[in-house]
Amino acid sequence: METETLALAQEIDFSMWSLFMRATITVKLVMIVLVVASFWAWAVIIQKIIDYRKARSEAAAFDAVFWSGEPLDDLYQKIGDTPRGASERVFVSGMSEWQRSHREDGRLIAGAQSRIDRSMDVAIAKEAEGLQKSLPLLATVGSTAPFIGLFGTVWGIMHAFIEIAKAQNTNLAVVAPGIAEALLATGLGLLAAIPAVVFYNKLSADSDRIVANYEAFADEFATILSRQLDKS
Repeated sequence: METETLALAQEIDFSMWSLFMRATITVKLVMIVLVVASFWAWAVIIQKIIDYRKARSEAAAFDAVFWSGEPLDDLYQKIGDTPRGASERVFVSGMSEWQRSHREDGRLIAGAQSRIDRSMDVAIAKEAEGLQKSLPLLATVGSTAPFIGLFGTVWGIMHAFIEIAKAQNTNLAVVAPGIAEALLATGLGLLAAIPAVVFYNKLSADSDRIVANYEAFADEFATILSRQLDKS
């Protein structure tokens, strides 16, 4: 009897596709949702890695130009109304407010320093929002995918037990396929959740470091303008 059972079990196809095709409609829907969530998470991860590398390279290039000794007015005119990177946008926001703070006689309007600081703070906040966009999706996938997969597993095992009861047979050939199909849902849930959680933590830290660099630049730039205000 055991030899026949093992022979039947060996004839069963346990490939991923076969397990998916033998699953119930509910478990299939769970698996599809998890696969889509995994691809979506990886798309966000790849896009954010590209965006963060671009942001760092643009910031490094602008810092080199900014500290090269070129007059700030000349640099501002060169950039014009089309800043190419976040650092340039922060710089332009500060310089724009600096120029608007001058009267026709050349004197400065009172409160110029605070307005310049607020202008750059708003620009940094917008850049931070762009850097962190879509990161909540990774957090959502990382926190919900295991539970969605567990739901599919519970539903699949319940269905497997029902089929076992109908067949009134508990040999390996009857039990194994249903359990394997159910556990596949949990595996897909973990496959989607683990990379999402790991890269969410990494990308969040990278975003914070990039924003911190923008804030450091804004502070240094504000110090330079403050000296000009004192001279004025």
